[in-house]
Amino acid sequence: MTTEEKHPHETAVNDGATALTIISWTFGLLFFAIGIVNTFWGNDPGFGIFIVLLSLLYFLPVNDILRKTTGFTIPKIWLVKILVGLFIIWAAMGVGELFDKIEMMTNSF
Repeated sequence: MTTEEKHPHETAVNDGATALTIISWTFGLLFFAIGIVNTFWGNDPGFGIFIVLLSLLYFLPVNDILRKTTGFTIPKIWLVKILVGLFIIWAAMGVGELFDKIEMMTNSF
């Protein structure tokens, strides 16, 4: 049986995973909000639901879920998240007219 000595002077090393998780959740919340606005105040609720579903990529541990269910993982998931984020921003700002929908939302309250 092995015993581990605990040293009180040792500190934990942060590999940056916490910061990346916070950034991922921040963008996930932003994209989720964009999806909600497009769902309820736009002329295409299907587009809003699509954006909400894409925002789940930033919340859920996608690679872990895929590995457990199919045995497949997405290599370079960070690149996929960046590309999906750029697509969401482009679609919401350009095609989705996000600022007009936000104005409609504020006028309805």
